[in-house]
Amino acid sequence: MRQTLSAALAAALIATPALADSWQDTLDAARGQTVYWNAWGGDERTNAFIAWVSEQTTDLYGVSVRQVKLTDTAEAVTRVISEKAAGKDAGGSVDMIWINGPNFLSMKEQGLLHGPFVADLPNSKYLDLSGNSPNSVDFTVPVDGMESPWRLAKFVFNHDSARVETPPASMAGFVDWAADNPGRFTHPDPSNFMGATFLKQALIELTPDAAVLQEPVTDANFDAATAPLWDWYDALRPNLWRGGEAFPENQSVQDRLLNDGEIDIAMSFDPASTAGGIAAGLLPETTRVFVPENGTIGNVSFVAIPYNAANREGAMVVANFLLAPETQAHMQNIEVLGSYSVLDPAKLDDASRAAFDALPTAPALPELDALGPTLLEPHASWMARLTAEWAERYTK
Repeated sequence: MRQTLSAALAAALIATPALADSWQDTLDAARGQTVYWNAWGGDERTNAFIAWVSEQTTDLYGVSVRQVKLTDTAEAVTRVISEKAAGKDAGGSVDMIWINGPNFLSMKEQGLLHGPFVADLPNSKYLDLSGNSPNSVDFTVPVDGMESPWRLAKFVFNHDSARVETPPASMAGFVDWAADNPGRFTHPDPSNFMGATFLKQALIELTPDAAVLQEPVTDANFDAATAPLWDWYDALRPNLWRGGEAFPENQSVQDRLLNDGEIDIAMSFDPASTAGGIAAGLLPETTRVFVPENGTIGNVSFVAIPYNAANREGAMVVANFLLAPETQAHMQNIEVLGSYSVLDPAKLDDASRAAFDALPTAPALPELDALGPTLLEPHASWMARLTAEWAERYTK
């Protein structure tokens, strides 16, 4: 059944905040546009949420959304680069990208982004955009208004509590746990961002000086920082599922292994995905979230608009809609998507806060304060170097 906002909420989205003339011009130009949102297509709940966004923006603003499902964000980046090389500086095929980290850095450095535009979005008033806010920095790279936040992400592990009473308390502890439970743990291939995040999480804990990870990678600092990681992984690998010779393609495949009882521990970049997976019948009812005692990597997911987007105004309307309190509360509902909001609670009115307070809970849904400290992402340059080194060492 099609889910729609109530008439009152729809009216509030149009009337609040009061639209400046420039924003009204954007709304007028956007009407009738179709926004091609290039976004990772590996999660059906996210795909369904994007389809719902299209329904809402079509009804409210006459702006439809068509998801271009990616297996890797770099696909969209490559498309924009190719268009620039061909001199196509207008009418581009990519209107909006769900983007983070190295891909954002690459597009920003090459002048491939429209903006800054975030301050022009009326709903940005609900954001904390101070210099130290997660909404203002992407993998140590200043956002500078060139991408708009839309959901929070935090790396977590989940385990079947019916089979695992005490999961590892640290990344170092995975070696002993896997030795005691051979074949019962794996991670997605590091060519996928989830597998790469697993390696980064271990690197932050194991490296002698985590502060160096906030700097661009060099030959010297990479070798020194990663030496303990490779020692750790060499000890872990023989006891991984299939002897560490094969890896699930992504989180969805790994979740199927957990649901089928082939492994006991999986991972996610969404603390609410476990509860959502249980509700959808994709995970055992006894699955629960855990995090290492020293915390885990966290970041904000952003959307960016390429410099040559054919439907730039429509993309801005969609980015603004994603920041509406009603949209964020709908998104945080575990029966919908379950991703935590990027909005600053102190900037919400009583009605908006009440909408969040009324959201359903579940046994597998962790409280934010149970997720431990949030660790900074390494500089974006580390991920490509880390995954390339892993492939060099372990896939030949």
